[in-house]
Amino acid sequence: MSKQSIIYGHLPVVEAMKAGKEIEKILIQKNIQAQKEHSVKKLAIELNIPFQYVPRERMNRYTHQNHQGIIALVSPIEYVDIGNLLPGLFESGKAPFILVLDKITDVRNLGSIARSAECAGVDAIVVPIKGSAQINADTIKTSAGAITRMNICRVSDLKETIVFLKNSGLQIIAATEKTEDLYYKPDYTQPLAIIMGSEEKGIANEYLQLSDAKIKIPLQGNIESLNVAVACGILVFEVVKQRNMR
Repeated sequence: MSKQSIIYGHLPVVEAMKAGKEIEKILIQKNIQAQKEHSVKKLAIELNIPFQYVPRERMNRYTHQNHQGIIALVSPIEYVDIGNLLPGLFESGKAPFILVLDKITDVRNLGSIARSAECAGVDAIVVPIKGSAQINADTIKTSAGAITRMNICRVSDLKETIVFLKNSGLQIIAATEKTEDLYYKPDYTQPLAIIMGSEEKGIANEYLQLSDAKIKIPLQGNIESLNVAVACGILVFEVVKQRNMR
């Protein structure tokens, strides 16, 4: 397990949350004292911080100190508010380019996507609070440090965020096999958000229904799908190609 900055103990974790510390996830030991568990869970829900119940054995992998059944994994990055970021992009004269990731749970895929995104000039990556890969030392290493240079926007409601992007004038493009349209067909020179889903489940139907266009990458071999990070690399550099040809 990669080393990660942690805060442990009931009161230190509660105070860190109240102070606005960037926390990736709260780990709560199963069957700990109900009062401690309830207060941490209640505050985590209020602040939209993910939490997970785990056995004591997993808690002890992080520290053998007296953690009291509560550990906070501190995020190595500072998250950005998409609502604050987007107006500034428009004001600067840019056509915003946003990646929205649905159910990308593998840290290496997230790291690889961030690396391609940074190289392609993507303005921000949007990830949901729940159901997304944790950003840790492995993610940073896989991204070659790119993820620390990216605007990462963690949101509690991905559907609401996609609606916000759409209402803000962004074209919503969904990468999915549920279409016959190929990836180079849309005009990527306008304000844009591309949604990428996991290889196993793809993009949720409620997000597909919000999209302005659906695209796929044509495959010639026998394997049914590309690795999501590879697919993302192809798509973001198609955007680069079109925007450089203007």
